[in-house]
Amino acid sequence: MIDPGLYVAFVLVSAALIVIPGPNVLLIVATSLSSGRTSGLATVAGSTCAMALQLCIAALGTAWLAVFLAEAFGVLKWLGVAYLVYLGIGRLRAAMSERGAETAAVPSGRGSFWRGFFVSLTNPKTILFFGAFLPQFVNPDLSAGPQLAVLSVSFLVLAIVFDSAYAILAGSLRRFVHRPIVRRSFDGFAGTLFVGSGIGLAVARRSQG
Repeated sequence: MIDPGLYVAFVLVSAALIVIPGPNVLLIVATSLSSGRTSGLATVAGSTCAMALQLCIAALGTAWLAVFLAEAFGVLKWLGVAYLVYLGIGRLRAAMSERGAETAAVPSGRGSFWRGFFVSLTNPKTILFFGAFLPQFVNPDLSAGPQLAVLSVSFLVLAIVFDSAYAILAGSLRRFVHRPIVRRSFDGFAGTLFVGSGIGLAVARRSQG
């Protein structure tokens, strides 16, 4: 069992954290707007699988293991930085092109899944965050395993619900965004955010080491 008061607090805090847009949400919205809600939902599936893997590491591993994995994923994190910047440059090039979004490659459903998985996985800070976050809502008087399982599943369900809502909403706006002027403005905005996210991840990496 799990303490009801701690569980409610966990759900509220988790929902607030998930709703705040980050690289995952930006990728989901950009994919839905450019390729439709099906591709956006495939991106959600990919990012969710990556988070599930990170949650398993955080729930089953000890603190030293989480730190070790975060360091071991240092190279992967830099690949994530490069990939975010790459996506951003692609959007900026599309924004500056007269053909706009037609110059940007449209990912397949499988490609959207793996893009979501890779962007989510290449932020090892998530493992450390989960490792520090989940234990705060575990009642020490009860068995930790079942509590961590419930909290992890709840977090994933919340992530699926909110991320899918972003994908569906963005997909419904696709026709409006496909107007040339609006689309080029969005590509410029999304490209700037992707590059900014990559730079932010790089700065965070440098400050850690």
